[in-house]
Amino acid sequence: MEILLKPIITEKMTAQGEKLNRFGFIVDKRANKIEIRKAVESMYDVTVEAVNTMRYGGKTKSRYTKAGVVKGKTASYKKAIITLVDGNTIDFYSNI
Repeated sequence: MEILLKPIITEKMTAQGEKLNRFGFIVDKRANKIEIRKAVESMYDVTVEAVNTMRYGGKTKSRYTKAGVVKGKTASYKKAIITLVDGNTIDFYSNI
């Protein structure tokens, strides 16, 4: 099971990363905080201070098209906010 699916790179998370040393990830729904902590520490070689998680349910959406009303659903996911110890940081743009 791959725990870290992708980092969250938004304006809000970038600001938190600079100010509060927090970084966001989309993680596997079945992963717990201990597994997430170990995955981040081993992948980025940092020390994690705290892990906060939240689950998002998918939303139903509909739009009106020429073919009529098209209904669908967005995917549900789990998000983890990682707080690092002072002095540690994660650079998502280093290996581009």
